[in-house]
Amino acid sequence: MNSIVRVSFVFILVCIFISCTRSGSGAGSALVSWSGAYPMAILQPGAQPIWFQLTEDGPVYIESIEDVMFTSAFIPWPYAPHISYIAEDNGVIVMVVNRDGFLRLAPNDSGTVNPGLALHRFSGGDYWSPYTVGGFVYFDDSLIALLYLDERFFVSGSPIPKYRTWSFNMNSNTPFPMEIPALQSFPFEENWDVDTLRLAGDGFFYYRAAKRSGYSPVVRMFRTADLASQGEEISIEAFFNSAPNKSEVFHPSLPPLPEGFYYTEIGRTGNVLFASWEEQEDFSIGAAGFLVVRP
Repeated sequence: MNSIVRVSFVFILVCIFISCTRSGSGAGSALVSWSGAYPMAILQPGAQPIWFQLTEDGPVYIESIEDVMFTSAFIPWPYAPHISYIAEDNGVIVMVVNRDGFLRLAPNDSGTVNPGLALHRFSGGDYWSPYTVGGFVYFDDSLIALLYLDERFFVSGSPIPKYRTWSFNMNSNTPFPMEIPALQSFPFEENWDVDTLRLAGDGFFYYRAAKRSGYSPVVRMFRTADLASQGEEISIEAFFNSAPNKSEVFHPSLPPLPEGFYYTEIGRTGNVLFASWEEQEDFSIGAAGFLVVRP
């Protein structure tokens, strides 16, 4: 492996059950669990890009972008692993990976001479894998991703997600459900799904809920200034006008990509540049991943 990437192999003690029999007390057990999120890699960015490709098992290091050409089948974007959203906050970059979980890239606080950047993965595992990411917002000082069941291209047979909004913290590498009050009026038990949640440029949060009912779903759109309470219902026009205008990502320090590949998001932590990339064909995605580079 290239010397610019140092992967920390950490053996985790998840849980140990110790059973014993004591006079007069019956069988007892003690649960010991590891606490604290661990990094999957420590990066030392330089002038040469460090490339990663997204897989079912998380990001994997690759020597160059040419290594991924023709390695992944094209599948419709709602089902493909790719970086759906990113957020920057005080030198920390947080990414949401479709069908997987969160990634966090931040200065390593280990206290070493060359601390580099710590890359953490917070995988949703089997629960996340059937669902598409439909939003990424701040609520109650936490970053929260929205999951929904997308059946535009084929019917999966999976249920509507019971837990639709998820967050994470540095106490564990496992994300956890976190309720948003504004969405509680649409219970999954009544076949309600919420497929969009975004903060628009006007300062309002916009979201869309659909009740699956045969061939004629009920679709309602809302906006609210505070996700702690339900919003007001709005028109289709107002909802679609709130969508951001996406433009092609460009930065002179980013290396060129092969034909059919595109940069999708860009961010910065300190003097290190981050960019996500995708191999695209119509509405489908092949390979996807990200890079970091120090311009």
